[in-house]
Amino acid sequence: MDNEVQVQAKPESKFSKFFKIRERGSNVKTEIIAGLTTFFAMAYIVVTNPNQVVGFTFGGAYDKIWNAVYVASILVAVVGTLLYALYAKLPFAQACGMGLNSFFFVSFILPAVLSGSDPIEGYRQGLCVILLSGVVFLILSVTGLRQYIAKALPDCLKKAIPAGIGLFIAFIGFKNAGIIEANQYTFVQLFDFHSRINAGPDFMTAWRNIAPVVFALLGLFLIAVLEKKKVKGSVIISIGAITVVYYLSTWQLPAFDLGMIGQSFKDFGEIGIIGAFKGFGIFAGGVTAVINAIVLVITFTLVDMFDTIGTLYGTASQADMLDENGDPIDVDKAMACDSIATCAGAVLGTSTCTTFVESASGVAAGGRTGLASLVTSACFFICLFLSPLAAIVPTCATAPALIYVGVLMLKNFAKVDMSDIAQAVPAFLALIMMPLTYSISNGIAVGAIAYTLITLATGKYTKKDIVVTIIAVLFTLRFFLVTM
Repeated sequence: MDNEVQVQAKPESKFSKFFKIRERGSNVKTEIIAGLTTFFAMAYIVVTNPNQVVGFTFGGAYDKIWNAVYVASILVAVVGTLLYALYAKLPFAQACGMGLNSFFFVSFILPAVLSGSDPIEGYRQGLCVILLSGVVFLILSVTGLRQYIAKALPDCLKKAIPAGIGLFIAFIGFKNAGIIEANQYTFVQLFDFHSRINAGPDFMTAWRNIAPVVFALLGLFLIAVLEKKKVKGSVIISIGAITVVYYLSTWQLPAFDLGMIGQSFKDFGEIGIIGAFKGFGIFAGGVTAVINAIVLVITFTLVDMFDTIGTLYGTASQADMLDENGDPIDVDKAMACDSIATCAGAVLGTSTCTTFVESASGVAAGGRTGLASLVTSACFFICLFLSPLAAIVPTCATAPALIYVGVLMLKNFAKVDMSDIAQAVPAFLALIMMPLTYSISNGIAVGAIAYTLITLATGKYTKKDIVVTIIAVLFTLRFFLVTM
Protein backbone atom coordinates (compact mmCIF):
# COMPACT_ATOMS: atom_id res chain seq x y z
CA MET A 1 0.00 0.00 0.00
CA ASP A 2 1.31 3.42 -0.93
CA ASN A 3 1.96 5.35 2.27
CA GLU A 4 3.14 8.50 0.53
CA VAL A 5 1.26 11.59 1.64
CA GLN A 6 0.29 13.94 -1.09
CA VAL A 7 1.12 17.52 -0.21
CA GLN A 8 -1.39 20.00 -1.57
CA ALA A 9 -0.06 23.13 -3.15
CA LYS A 10 -0.36 26.20 -0.97
CA PRO A 11 -3.44 28.21 -1.94
CA GLU A 12 -2.59 31.29 -3.96
CA SER A 13 -3.29 34.57 -2.19
CA LYS A 14 -5.53 37.27 -3.67
CA PHE A 15 -2.47 39.49 -3.96
CA SER A 16 -0.68 36.87 -6.04
CA LYS A 17 -3.75 36.22 -8.18
CA PHE A 18 -4.21 39.93 -8.85
CA PHE A 19 -0.71 40.24 -10.31
CA LYS A 20 -0.82 36.74 -11.89
CA ILE A 21 2.45 35.91 -10.16
CA ARG A 22 2.06 32.12 -10.07
CA GLU A 23 0.44 32.07 -13.51
CA ARG A 24 3.53 33.67 -15.03
CA GLY A 25 5.96 31.44 -13.15
CA SER A 26 7.35 34.10 -10.84
CA ASN A 27 7.43 34.90 -7.12
CA VAL A 28 7.24 38.00 -4.93
CA LYS A 29 10.97 38.13 -4.16
CA THR A 30 11.91 37.98 -7.84
CA GLU A 31 9.39 40.68 -8.74
CA ILE A 32 10.73 43.02 -6.03
CA ILE A 33 14.30 42.51 -7.23
CA ALA A 34 13.19 43.12 -10.83
CA GLY A 35 11.38 46.32 -9.85
CA LEU A 36 14.46 47.64 -8.04
CA THR A 37 16.65 46.71 -10.99
CA THR A 38 14.45 48.64 -13.42
CA PHE A 39 14.42 51.67 -11.12
CA PHE A 40 18.18 51.82 -10.73
CA ALA A 41 18.63 51.36 -14.48
CA MET A 42 16.38 54.33 -15.30
CA ALA A 43 16.78 56.55 -12.23
CA TYR A 44 19.05 58.83 -14.24
CA ILE A 45 15.94 60.27 -15.93
CA VAL A 46 15.01 62.15 -12.73
CA VAL A 47 17.78 64.68 -13.29
CA THR A 48 18.50 64.10 -16.98
CA ASN A 49 15.00 64.99 -18.18
CA PRO A 50 14.85 68.54 -16.79
CA ASN A 51 18.41 69.09 -18.06
CA GLN A 52 17.35 68.04 -21.55
CA VAL A 53 14.15 70.11 -21.52
CA VAL A 54 15.93 73.36 -20.60
CA GLY A 55 18.99 72.45 -22.66
CA PHE A 56 21.39 73.25 -19.81
CA THR A 57 20.26 76.90 -20.01
CA PHE A 58 20.04 78.12 -16.44
CA GLY A 59 19.07 81.29 -14.61
CA GLY A 60 15.80 83.11 -13.97
CA ALA A 61 12.80 81.58 -15.74
CA TYR A 62 14.86 78.62 -16.94
CA ASP A 63 15.51 77.59 -13.35
CA LYS A 64 11.76 77.73 -12.69
CA ILE A 65 11.13 75.49 -15.71
CA TRP A 66 13.85 73.08 -14.53
CA ASN A 67 12.25 72.80 -11.09
CA ALA A 68 8.76 72.33 -12.50
CA VAL A 69 9.92 69.65 -14.94
CA TYR A 70 11.92 67.91 -12.21
CA VAL A 71 8.82 67.38 -10.05
CA ALA A 72 6.59 66.60 -13.04
CA SER A 73 9.11 64.04 -14.37
CA ILE A 74 8.97 62.05 -11.13
CA LEU A 75 5.19 62.31 -10.86
CA VAL A 76 4.62 61.08 -14.41
CA ALA A 77 7.02 58.18 -13.83
CA VAL A 78 4.98 57.25 -10.74
CA VAL A 79 1.64 57.56 -12.55
CA GLY A 80 2.72 55.89 -15.78
CA THR A 81 4.46 52.98 -14.10
CA LEU A 82 1.57 52.55 -11.67
CA LEU A 83 -0.76 52.18 -14.65
CA TYR A 84 1.38 49.31 -15.91
CA ALA A 85 1.34 47.77 -12.44
CA LEU A 86 -2.36 47.92 -11.66
CA TYR A 87 -4.08 48.05 -15.07
CA ALA A 88 -1.91 46.23 -17.61
CA LYS A 89 -0.18 44.15 -14.91
CA LEU A 90 3.03 44.08 -16.95
CA PRO A 91 6.64 44.50 -15.70
CA PHE A 92 7.28 47.69 -17.66
CA ALA A 93 7.98 51.22 -16.47
CA GLN A 94 7.28 54.63 -17.96
CA ALA A 95 9.07 57.97 -17.80
CA CYS A 96 9.82 60.96 -20.00
CA GLY A 97 11.36 59.75 -23.24
CA MET A 98 14.94 60.59 -24.10
CA GLY A 99 15.15 62.20 -27.52
CA LEU A 100 11.62 63.51 -27.22
CA ASN A 101 12.73 65.76 -24.36
CA SER A 102 15.58 67.10 -26.50
CA PHE A 103 13.11 67.69 -29.35
CA PHE A 104 10.95 69.57 -26.85
CA PHE A 105 13.89 71.85 -26.07
CA VAL A 106 14.71 72.46 -29.75
CA SER A 107 11.08 73.18 -30.67
CA PHE A 108 9.93 75.30 -27.74
CA ILE A 109 12.69 76.40 -25.35
CA LEU A 110 15.53 77.09 -27.79
CA PRO A 111 13.49 79.66 -29.78
CA ALA A 112 13.00 81.57 -26.53
CA VAL A 113 16.74 81.36 -25.81
CA LEU A 114 17.60 82.72 -29.26
CA SER A 115 14.94 85.43 -29.43
CA GLY A 116 15.02 86.56 -25.82
CA SER A 117 11.28 85.97 -25.48
CA ASP A 118 9.48 84.48 -22.49
CA PRO A 119 10.68 80.84 -22.11
CA ILE A 120 7.74 80.00 -19.85
CA GLU A 121 5.35 80.79 -22.70
CA GLY A 122 7.33 78.51 -25.02
CA TYR A 123 7.37 75.84 -22.31
CA ARG A 124 3.60 75.98 -21.97
CA GLN A 125 3.08 75.87 -25.72
CA GLY A 126 5.17 72.71 -25.80
CA LEU A 127 3.03 71.18 -23.07
CA CYS A 128 -0.05 72.01 -25.14
CA VAL A 129 1.38 70.10 -28.12
CA ILE A 130 2.26 67.13 -25.88
CA LEU A 131 -1.28 67.11 -24.46
CA LEU A 132 -2.83 67.08 -27.92
CA SER A 133 -0.53 64.28 -29.06
CA GLY A 134 -1.52 62.35 -25.93
CA VAL A 135 -5.20 62.79 -26.80
CA VAL A 136 -4.47 61.45 -30.29
CA PHE A 137 -2.71 58.45 -28.66
CA LEU A 138 -5.72 57.83 -26.49
CA ILE A 139 -8.17 57.96 -29.39
CA LEU A 140 -6.03 55.58 -31.44
CA SER A 141 -5.76 53.23 -28.44
CA VAL A 142 -9.47 53.24 -27.62
CA THR A 143 -10.40 52.58 -31.25
CA GLY A 144 -7.86 49.77 -31.46
CA LEU A 145 -5.97 51.41 -34.32
CA ARG A 146 -2.63 51.51 -32.47
CA GLN A 147 -2.82 47.79 -31.71
CA TYR A 148 -3.76 47.11 -35.33
CA ILE A 149 -0.77 49.09 -36.57
CA ALA A 150 1.56 47.23 -34.22
CA LYS A 151 0.27 43.81 -35.24
CA ALA A 152 0.40 44.71 -38.95
CA LEU A 153 4.18 45.17 -38.91
CA PRO A 154 6.01 42.66 -41.16
CA ASP A 155 7.33 39.58 -39.40
CA CYS A 156 10.95 40.47 -40.21
CA LEU A 157 10.58 43.82 -38.44
CA LYS A 158 8.87 42.25 -35.43
CA LYS A 159 11.93 40.01 -35.02
CA ALA A 160 14.49 42.71 -35.78
CA ILE A 161 13.03 45.35 -33.45
CA PRO A 162 13.93 43.54 -30.18
CA ALA A 163 17.47 42.91 -31.45
CA GLY A 164 17.81 46.54 -32.56
CA ILE A 165 16.65 47.71 -29.16
CA GLY A 166 19.21 45.36 -27.64
CA LEU A 167 21.99 47.07 -29.59
CA PHE A 168 20.52 50.46 -28.75
CA ILE A 169 20.38 49.99 -25.00
CA ALA A 170 23.81 48.32 -24.99
CA PHE A 171 25.08 51.42 -26.79
CA ILE A 172 23.42 53.57 -24.11
CA GLY A 173 25.13 51.48 -21.45
CA PHE A 174 28.55 51.80 -23.09
CA LYS A 175 28.03 55.55 -23.52
CA ASN A 176 26.72 56.18 -19.99
CA ALA A 177 29.65 54.32 -18.45
CA GLY A 178 32.18 56.12 -20.65
CA ILE A 179 33.44 52.86 -22.19
CA ILE A 180 32.95 54.51 -25.56
CA GLU A 181 33.38 58.24 -26.12
CA ALA A 182 33.23 60.81 -28.89
CA ASN A 183 36.00 61.13 -31.46
CA GLN A 184 36.07 63.99 -33.97
CA TYR A 185 37.46 61.75 -36.73
CA THR A 186 35.81 58.37 -36.16
CA PHE A 187 32.67 59.58 -34.28
CA VAL A 188 33.25 57.10 -31.44
CA GLN A 189 36.26 55.43 -29.83
CA LEU A 190 37.17 53.25 -26.87
CA PHE A 191 37.81 55.08 -23.60
CA ASP A 192 41.34 56.50 -23.62
CA PHE A 193 42.85 55.01 -20.46
CA HIS A 194 46.35 56.34 -21.16
CA SER A 195 45.43 60.02 -21.39
CA ARG A 196 43.13 59.86 -18.34
CA ILE A 197 45.85 58.29 -16.20
CA ASN A 198 48.40 60.87 -17.30
CA ALA A 199 45.94 63.68 -16.66
CA GLY A 200 45.94 62.97 -12.94
CA PRO A 201 48.54 64.77 -10.81
CA ASP A 202 48.51 61.92 -8.30
CA PHE A 203 47.50 58.26 -8.10
CA MET A 204 44.05 58.83 -6.53
CA THR A 205 43.04 61.41 -9.14
CA ALA A 206 44.23 59.16 -11.96
CA TRP A 207 42.33 56.23 -10.47
CA ARG A 208 39.13 58.26 -10.13
CA ASN A 209 39.44 59.21 -13.80
CA ILE A 210 39.35 55.61 -14.97
CA ALA A 211 37.42 53.93 -12.13
CA PRO A 212 33.91 54.32 -13.67
CA VAL A 213 34.96 52.51 -16.85
CA VAL A 214 36.88 49.82 -14.98
CA PHE A 215 33.98 49.08 -12.67
CA ALA A 216 31.42 49.13 -15.51
CA LEU A 217 33.40 46.42 -17.29
CA LEU A 218 33.84 44.46 -14.05
CA GLY A 219 30.10 44.75 -13.45
CA LEU A 220 29.34 43.21 -16.84
CA PHE A 221 31.77 40.35 -16.21
CA LEU A 222 30.26 39.81 -12.76
CA ILE A 223 26.75 39.52 -14.21
CA ALA A 224 27.98 37.06 -16.84
CA VAL A 225 29.72 34.88 -14.24
CA LEU A 226 26.74 34.91 -11.87
CA GLU A 227 24.38 34.03 -14.73
CA LYS A 228 26.65 31.21 -15.84
CA LYS A 229 26.59 29.93 -12.26
CA LYS A 230 22.77 30.32 -12.33
CA VAL A 231 22.77 32.70 -9.36
CA LYS A 232 19.40 34.42 -9.06
CA GLY A 233 19.34 38.20 -8.90
CA SER A 234 22.66 38.54 -10.74
CA VAL A 235 21.86 42.02 -12.05
CA ILE A 236 20.87 43.56 -8.72
CA ILE A 237 23.80 41.81 -6.98
CA SER A 238 26.15 43.38 -9.52
CA ILE A 239 24.60 46.83 -9.07
CA GLY A 240 24.93 46.63 -5.29
CA ALA A 241 28.47 45.22 -5.31
CA ILE A 242 29.83 47.70 -7.85
CA THR A 243 28.22 50.62 -6.00
CA VAL A 244 29.87 49.70 -2.70
CA VAL A 245 33.28 48.93 -4.19
CA TYR A 246 33.24 52.07 -6.33
CA TYR A 247 32.73 54.41 -3.37
CA LEU A 248 35.18 52.55 -1.17
CA SER A 249 37.95 52.41 -3.77
CA THR A 250 37.60 56.04 -4.84
CA TRP A 251 37.25 57.22 -1.24
CA GLN A 252 34.09 59.18 -2.02
CA LEU A 253 30.61 59.51 -0.55
CA PRO A 254 27.43 60.26 -2.51
CA ALA A 255 26.38 63.88 -2.13
CA PHE A 256 23.03 64.88 -0.61
CA ASP A 257 21.46 68.25 -1.33
CA LEU A 258 17.92 68.61 -0.02
CA GLY A 259 17.82 72.38 -0.23
CA MET A 260 16.08 72.67 -3.61
CA ILE A 261 13.13 70.37 -2.93
CA GLY A 262 10.88 73.12 -1.51
CA GLN A 263 11.60 75.50 -4.39
CA SER A 264 10.96 72.73 -6.91
CA PHE A 265 7.45 72.16 -5.56
CA LYS A 266 6.79 75.92 -5.53
CA ASP A 267 7.77 76.35 -9.20
CA PHE A 268 5.87 73.20 -10.14
CA GLY A 269 2.70 74.69 -8.66
CA GLU A 270 3.23 78.07 -10.31
CA ILE A 271 4.12 77.21 -13.91
CA GLY A 272 4.13 73.42 -14.34
CA ILE A 273 0.84 71.83 -13.45
CA ILE A 274 -1.99 72.67 -15.90
CA GLY A 275 0.45 74.85 -17.83
CA ALA A 276 -0.62 72.94 -20.96
CA PHE A 277 -3.98 74.70 -20.88
CA LYS A 278 -2.23 78.06 -21.05
CA GLY A 279 -0.24 77.21 -24.17
CA PHE A 280 -2.88 77.32 -26.89
CA GLY A 281 -1.23 80.51 -28.10
CA ILE A 282 0.87 78.23 -30.30
CA PHE A 283 -2.06 78.23 -32.74
CA ALA A 284 -2.12 82.04 -32.89
CA GLY A 285 -0.39 83.74 -35.80
CA GLY A 286 -2.35 82.64 -38.84
CA VAL A 287 -2.31 79.60 -41.10
CA THR A 288 1.47 79.09 -40.87
CA ALA A 289 1.35 78.83 -37.08
CA VAL A 290 -1.55 76.37 -37.22
CA ILE A 291 0.21 74.15 -39.79
CA ASN A 292 3.43 74.23 -37.75
CA ALA A 293 1.56 73.22 -34.59
CA ILE A 294 -0.23 70.37 -36.39
CA VAL A 295 3.07 69.07 -37.81
CA LEU A 296 4.56 69.12 -34.30
CA VAL A 297 1.60 67.20 -32.87
CA ILE A 298 1.85 64.57 -35.63
CA THR A 299 5.63 64.30 -35.15
CA PHE A 300 5.40 63.73 -31.40
CA THR A 301 2.59 61.24 -32.06
CA LEU A 302 4.60 59.20 -34.57
CA VAL A 303 7.82 59.14 -32.57
CA ASP A 304 6.20 58.17 -29.28
CA MET A 305 3.92 55.59 -30.92
CA PHE A 306 6.76 53.69 -32.53
CA ASP A 307 9.11 54.11 -29.59
CA THR A 308 6.44 52.43 -27.48
CA ILE A 309 5.65 49.73 -30.04
CA GLY A 310 9.33 48.94 -30.40
CA THR A 311 9.94 48.84 -26.66
CA LEU A 312 6.91 46.61 -26.06
CA TYR A 313 8.00 44.10 -28.69
CA GLY A 314 11.54 44.12 -27.37
CA THR A 315 10.79 43.69 -23.68
CA ALA A 316 7.87 41.30 -24.21
CA SER A 317 10.06 39.12 -26.40
CA GLN A 318 12.76 39.09 -23.72
CA ALA A 319 10.17 38.10 -21.10
CA ASP A 320 8.68 35.40 -23.35
CA MET A 321 5.36 37.26 -23.13
CA LEU A 322 4.34 37.10 -26.80
CA ASP A 323 1.17 35.48 -28.11
CA GLU A 324 0.97 32.88 -30.86
CA ASN A 325 1.25 35.60 -33.51
CA GLY A 326 4.43 37.06 -32.02
CA ASP A 327 2.67 40.10 -30.55
CA PRO A 328 2.95 41.25 -26.90
CA ILE A 329 0.21 40.02 -24.59
CA ASP A 330 -2.24 42.70 -23.46
CA VAL A 331 -0.75 45.11 -26.00
CA ASP A 332 -3.99 47.12 -25.98
CA LYS A 333 -3.72 47.76 -22.25
CA ALA A 334 -0.03 48.60 -22.55
CA MET A 335 -0.69 51.23 -25.19
CA ALA A 336 -3.58 52.68 -23.22
CA CYS A 337 -1.19 53.10 -20.27
CA ASP A 338 1.24 54.96 -22.52
CA SER A 339 -1.50 57.23 -23.87
CA ILE A 340 -2.88 58.16 -20.47
CA ALA A 341 0.60 58.77 -19.06
CA THR A 342 1.45 61.13 -21.92
CA CYS A 343 -1.70 63.18 -21.26
CA ALA A 344 -0.97 63.17 -17.53
CA GLY A 345 2.62 64.25 -18.14
CA ALA A 346 1.52 67.22 -20.23
CA VAL A 347 -0.98 68.33 -17.58
CA LEU A 348 1.68 67.94 -14.86
CA GLY A 349 4.23 69.89 -16.87
CA THR A 350 6.74 67.69 -18.65
CA SER A 351 7.64 66.26 -22.05
CA THR A 352 6.25 63.07 -23.60
CA CYS A 353 6.02 60.02 -21.35
CA THR A 354 6.80 56.68 -22.94
CA THR A 355 7.49 53.07 -22.05
CA PHE A 356 11.14 52.90 -21.05
CA VAL A 357 13.52 50.56 -22.82
CA GLU A 358 15.39 50.10 -19.52
CA SER A 359 12.41 48.01 -18.40
CA ALA A 360 14.24 45.17 -20.12
CA SER A 361 16.80 45.16 -17.29
CA GLY A 362 14.04 44.29 -14.83
CA VAL A 363 12.75 41.62 -17.19
CA ALA A 364 16.26 40.18 -17.34
CA ALA A 365 16.19 40.05 -13.53
CA GLY A 366 13.06 37.90 -13.69
CA GLY A 367 10.22 40.43 -13.68
CA ARG A 368 7.07 39.06 -15.27
CA THR A 369 4.18 40.86 -13.55
CA GLY A 370 2.88 44.26 -12.54
CA LEU A 371 4.33 43.81 -9.05
CA ALA A 372 7.76 44.69 -10.46
CA SER A 373 6.27 47.91 -11.86
CA LEU A 374 4.65 48.65 -8.51
CA VAL A 375 8.06 48.48 -6.82
CA THR A 376 9.60 50.73 -9.49
CA SER A 377 6.78 53.23 -9.09
CA ALA A 378 7.23 53.27 -5.30
CA CYS A 379 10.95 54.00 -5.73
CA PHE A 380 10.18 56.98 -7.95
CA PHE A 381 7.66 58.23 -5.39
CA ILE A 382 10.35 58.19 -2.72
CA CYS A 383 12.57 60.24 -5.03
CA LEU A 384 9.92 62.94 -5.01
CA PHE A 385 10.80 63.74 -1.40
CA LEU A 386 14.36 62.46 -1.27
CA SER A 387 15.75 63.42 -4.65
CA PRO A 388 19.40 62.51 -3.95
CA LEU A 389 18.34 58.86 -3.55
CA ALA A 390 18.31 58.54 -7.33
CA ALA A 391 21.92 59.68 -7.50
CA ILE A 392 23.32 57.28 -4.90
CA VAL A 393 23.92 54.48 -7.40
CA PRO A 394 26.65 55.52 -9.87
CA THR A 395 26.17 55.08 -13.58
CA CYS A 396 29.04 52.59 -13.72
CA ALA A 397 26.92 50.24 -11.58
CA THR A 398 23.75 50.41 -13.72
CA ALA A 399 25.36 50.55 -17.17
CA PRO A 400 26.41 46.85 -17.09
CA ALA A 401 22.74 45.89 -16.67
CA LEU A 402 21.88 47.67 -19.92
CA ILE A 403 24.79 46.10 -21.78
CA TYR A 404 23.84 42.64 -20.48
CA VAL A 405 20.24 43.10 -21.61
CA GLY A 406 21.57 44.04 -25.03
CA VAL A 407 23.38 40.69 -25.14
CA LEU A 408 20.17 38.84 -24.33
CA MET A 409 17.97 40.71 -26.79
CA LEU A 410 20.32 40.37 -29.75
CA LYS A 411 19.41 36.67 -30.02
CA ASN A 412 16.07 37.67 -31.56
CA PHE A 413 17.82 38.56 -34.81
CA ALA A 414 18.69 34.90 -35.33
CA LYS A 415 14.99 34.32 -36.06
CA VAL A 416 15.08 36.54 -39.17
CA ASP A 417 15.14 34.64 -42.47
CA MET A 418 18.46 35.93 -43.80
CA SER A 419 18.17 33.76 -46.92
CA ASP A 420 15.36 36.03 -48.15
CA ILE A 421 16.96 39.37 -49.00
CA ALA A 422 13.57 41.09 -48.99
CA GLN A 423 13.35 40.18 -45.30
CA ALA A 424 17.04 40.52 -44.45
CA VAL A 425 17.65 44.10 -45.65
CA PRO A 426 14.70 45.77 -43.84
CA ALA A 427 15.50 43.76 -40.71
CA PHE A 428 19.18 44.72 -40.81
CA LEU A 429 18.39 48.40 -41.37
CA ALA A 430 15.96 48.43 -38.42
CA LEU A 431 18.62 46.68 -36.32
CA ILE A 432 21.52 48.98 -37.14
CA MET A 433 19.74 52.34 -37.42
CA MET A 434 18.44 52.28 -33.85
CA PRO A 435 21.86 52.66 -32.21
CA LEU A 436 23.35 54.70 -35.05
CA THR A 437 20.56 57.32 -34.98
CA TYR A 438 19.96 56.99 -31.23
CA SER A 439 16.26 56.37 -31.86
CA ILE A 440 13.98 53.33 -31.81
CA SER A 441 11.40 55.02 -34.02
CA ASN A 442 14.02 55.93 -36.66
CA GLY A 443 15.04 52.29 -36.87
CA ILE A 444 11.45 51.18 -37.37
CA ALA A 445 10.93 53.97 -39.92
CA VAL A 446 13.94 53.09 -42.08
CA GLY A 447 13.06 49.39 -41.89
CA ALA A 448 9.46 50.12 -42.94
CA ILE A 449 10.57 52.30 -45.85
CA ALA A 450 13.02 49.65 -47.06
CA TYR A 451 10.43 46.88 -46.76
CA THR A 452 7.87 48.87 -48.74
CA LEU A 453 10.26 49.77 -51.56
CA ILE A 454 11.65 46.23 -51.88
CA THR A 455 8.24 44.53 -51.91
CA LEU A 456 6.96 47.01 -54.49
CA ALA A 457 10.02 46.62 -56.72
CA THR A 458 9.99 42.81 -56.57
CA GLY A 459 6.26 42.34 -57.09
CA LYS A 460 5.78 40.84 -53.62
CA TYR A 461 3.53 43.64 -52.37
CA THR A 462 0.22 42.44 -50.86
CA LYS A 463 -2.86 44.01 -49.29
CA LYS A 464 -1.51 43.39 -45.78
CA ASP A 465 1.43 45.68 -46.55
CA ILE A 466 -0.79 48.77 -46.76
CA VAL A 467 -0.27 49.61 -43.08
CA VAL A 468 3.52 49.46 -43.25
CA THR A 469 3.34 51.58 -46.41
CA ILE A 470 1.39 54.28 -44.58
CA ILE A 471 3.98 54.18 -41.79
CA ALA A 472 6.75 54.54 -44.37
CA VAL A 473 5.05 57.51 -46.05
CA LEU A 474 4.38 59.32 -42.77
CA PHE A 475 7.96 58.92 -41.60
CA THR A 476 9.30 60.00 -44.97
CA LEU A 477 7.30 63.22 -44.65
CA ARG A 478 8.58 63.69 -41.11
CA PHE A 479 12.18 63.29 -42.23
CA PHE A 480 11.77 66.01 -44.85
CA LEU A 481 9.50 68.42 -42.95
CA VAL A 482 10.75 68.29 -39.35
CA THR A 483 14.26 68.71 -37.96
CA MET A 484 15.03 66.45 -35.00
